[in-house]
Amino acid sequence: MTTGGPLDVDLALVGGGGAGSLLLAALDRHDLRHLRIAVVDPVRKRGQDRTWAFWGTPGTDLDPMLSASWQQVEVTTPAGRRLLDLAPLRYAMLRSAPVYERAAEAERRLGVIRLDAAVGALDDDGAAVTVRGADGRALLRAGWVLDSRPRSPRRAGRTSWLQHFRGWWLESVTPVFDPERAVLMDFRTPQPARGVSFGYVLPVSDRHALVEYTEFSPELLTDAGYDAGLRGYADLLGLDLTALTVREVENGVIPMTDAPFEGRPSPQVVRLGTAGGATRPSTGFTFSAMHRQAEQVAGALAAGRAPVPRPAYPGRHRWMDAVALRALDRGAVGGPEFFDRLFDRNPAQRVLRFLDGATTPAEDLAVMRSSPLLPMTSAVVGDAAGRLRARLRPSPGPAPACPTDRVGRAGR
Repeated sequence: MTTGGPLDVDLALVGGGGAGSLLLAALDRHDLRHLRIAVVDPVRKRGQDRTWAFWGTPGTDLDPMLSASWQQVEVTTPAGRRLLDLAPLRYAMLRSAPVYERAAEAERRLGVIRLDAAVGALDDDGAAVTVRGADGRALLRAGWVLDSRPRSPRRAGRTSWLQHFRGWWLESVTPVFDPERAVLMDFRTPQPARGVSFGYVLPVSDRHALVEYTEFSPELLTDAGYDAGLRGYADLLGLDLTALTVREVENGVIPMTDAPFEGRPSPQVVRLGTAGGATRPSTGFTFSAMHRQAEQVAGALAAGRAPVPRPAYPGRHRWMDAVALRALDRGAVGGPEFFDRLFDRNPAQRVLRFLDGATTPAEDLAVMRSSPLLPMTSAVVGDAAGRLRARLRPSPGPAPACPTDRVGRAGR
């Protein structure tokens, strides 16, 4: 404690949600107890408030916390149903309660200082950061601040959509689900006039599953709209809702935009999660990138380096996402057609590694060749023209806030 001043720490984590919790676990794995660490958040996260789904290889620190995993997933379009074998990858479900419990354990082991306060300004003088409360009072001073709170992009994007969804945790007294496979995307749902919709099923047993209705589109639905979408999808699955119990409801909104998120807004402040670019613009997937960011930050600190993660996705992937979003937004290509060709003309492992930002340039070319050529060429030209116009006009300032406060499944 500095005499007459705020608490001094080496590292302050602002925000204790998914990104902050994963980071605490990573700091503990790297045994960084020599650092003075503080967490500042008005809410102590606990319990099941969201579900993450992601793919990867077995044998990670996440395995003991998983609720379920599948090596087979279904993708269904009007052209038919595909059963994809993901081996050696797997698709996995992680609920929030064990993640928050692991973070709480890490806090105890690391001797973390916890401040249950809302954060206002972060005053960075280039050497350290004064973390101020909502009332302007100095809460502490930190050598580095890792900020995982939702933030707006640096500027508005040329295309700005949302991934928004509602899911029901359904329970049956008799077997109705197939626990051996998940439904990744089912495009038999009625498609919106502007956007893409699909259903999604994550079974944890033959009697218990998360069933979701999801849209990629510019506008949110009403509560009645999400419920209607879910009821319609349950009908497509042949589920009798009168014989099922809705145990929990999950809602979420995730930005899908080519707008740039600023990962390092000042010398000693680093942003993580969606605000740090972890959300894949073309799909809304976020969790794997958040997990990578946490490991990279902890590894850098353990090696005595600045806790700055690498960009979540290669620049060429961000460009490809911008082109795909533009093509979907302008109606040049339909969502079911786009994803049908993607999975039809590429091995499943390549598609999943591409969506995770892990493919080589040669594999990226193969992915590009599998997309509808003429519509995507038009989108490439339009994207290039949009980038040129953006360079020539004055900056309009930060984009409007993204409605990520409603996120219930952080990027799947």
